[in-house]
Amino acid sequence: MQRITYKDSGVDLDVYAQSMARLPKLLRQTHTPRVLPLEGGFAGLFQLDFAGKLFARNYRDPVLVACSDGVGTKLKIAQMAGRHDSIGIDLVAMCVNDALCCGAEPLFFLDYVAMDRDDPVRLEQIVTGISRGCIESDAALLGGETAIMPDLYSPGEYDLAGFSVGVVERARVIDGKAISPGDVLIGVASSGLHSNGFSLVRKIVFDHAGLGIDDHVEELGATVGEALLAPTRLYVRSVRGVLSHYRKKQVVHGIAHITGGGLRENLERILPPGTALQIAPESWPVPPVFRWLQRLGNVDPDEMARVFNMGLGLVLVVSEYYAESVQAQLESAGETCWRIGSVAASDASS
Repeated sequence: MQRITYKDSGVDLDVYAQSMARLPKLLRQTHTPRVLPLEGGFAGLFQLDFAGKLFARNYRDPVLVACSDGVGTKLKIAQMAGRHDSIGIDLVAMCVNDALCCGAEPLFFLDYVAMDRDDPVRLEQIVTGISRGCIESDAALLGGETAIMPDLYSPGEYDLAGFSVGVVERARVIDGKAISPGDVLIGVASSGLHSNGFSLVRKIVFDHAGLGIDDHVEELGATVGEALLAPTRLYVRSVRGVLSHYRKKQVVHGIAHITGGGLRENLERILPPGTALQIAPESWPVPPVFRWLQRLGNVDPDEMARVFNMGLGLVLVVSEYYAESVQAQLESAGETCWRIGSVAASDASS
């Protein structure tokens, strides 16, 4: 009688072991002294030193901030292009940028990678991107999970999920409640599409226009794959720099990560009652990739604005008195930003 093995079902434990052997170095390069060694453990250990006795982090009343997100169907683009080294940056950015909206300092990150089969090279490329994103965010890649599911994913397919934990002083939590009429909106440039709207992107580019992943787009100066795979920008260091500079003053009243729903919907999530947005739509340049997609798919402008970030990946709502200073600090940290509008009193009768 034939003996059936795990390998016969599509899971090769020897190759899986090879994959796992490639990952520890990628995790270790993100570790800070707060990560405690636990070789071969079933979990990761992170030392909470909120009193600042060991690592100069002094929190009087710390609040943990947790986020979870994925990359969506941008994964399809990476799989089509056979390029997996930057999609992990997207995964980290989608989580830590959300946590940043509460004013949080990232502490650590966990990933979940589900694949159709064991592929050590592909897994190493994916986790390399995750590791890079964690380093840029000053977060430790504490651990994760790799699942091999050949009957759930088609050949070449994989999925990603990320989990981020940060910390913020309770008195410094940014929740939008301090937003008031007269506050200024500072829009911070995105690096392109980031990681939302890709179901529409794929519909336009591949189904409607019939383009290939390696086709060159003259107006973008890049191939389709290069333009669409530009990784999501990480805003942690630049915004944390602003928050640290004003740690004794309440200058930043709200932060919105501009993802699905676009600029207006994401900003409206943090507006308190009695306030309204006044956005100047011509106050920042819309990157060419959005103009290209709009023309290629004959997409209505309102639809574009609701689906995509249109060139702004993050918006800070700040006190008018400090707006110029905040903008200057962001720019000195390498960001490109614009004053894109303000907050007004809402019409109670509307």
